[in-house]
Formats: sequence, C-alpha cells, structure tokens
Amino acid sequence: MTRDERRKNTRVVFHTTATVRFAGDVFERLAIRDLSLRGVYLEGISGRTQGEKCEVELFLTGSSSELKLNMAGKVVRRDDNGVGIHFEEIDIDTFFHLKNIVYYNADDPDQVENELAENIPEGSFVE
Repeated sequence: MTRDERRKNTRVVFHTTATVRFAGDVFERLAIRDLSLRGVYLEGISGRTQGEKCEVELFLTGSSSELKLNMAGKVVRRDDNGVGIHFEEIDIDTFFHLKNIVYYNADDPDQVENELAENIPEGSFVE
C-alpha cells in the first residue's frame, strides 16, 4: 500500500505561507505543499525529529484583510524537502476555515463531506 493510499483525508494544493514554531526555532514564510483537515506538509524545514511538537500559523490573505489560523501539532513525517505535521489541537473557528479550504479546493467535495461524516478529526478542539 502506498503512502497516498493509507491517507484517510483529502489533501489539497493550497498556496499560502506558514510560520512554524518549535522549541527554540522559528521557520517563517514556508511554502505549503498540501493541506488537509488533519495536517499540512511544509517545505523548507530540516533537522526536526518525528514526534517533535510545534505551533503552526497559516496566513490567509484577501484583498482587504489577513486571517491567521493557529494549530498545535507534531512532526509525523520528514524527508529532504520538508516535514508533514499532524494537527493535534485546533480551535473550532480554524477548523471551520480549514474545512472550507479543503472542500472548495478538492477534486471531489462530496468525498470531503463523507470523510467528515465518517471520521471525527483526531486531536482536540480548544477555545
């Protein structure tokens, strides 16, 4: 089974930037390769270990405003290009925005709805 076949959530290409904070290190203006309701793959991070905790900020910029989405996560995958981060804590407003991003950028939006109905995201919601 390939890595893509094991994934349970729809991943979408979404062009924006992110900042990631690890204990003692900050990586800014990182490119996002793909995004899901449960995680993100970020390019340009090296030297991190699997299981390492971090804070992730995604920046959504519109014509007249900027929105920052905040999540807590951990490194679950790493390679020569970057890291995959699984979201462990997310506030309900951020989850709502992520859901819309994934839904409106997915090849099959109905699949996203099915995933939500079948699997409540792991991790915890914070206020």
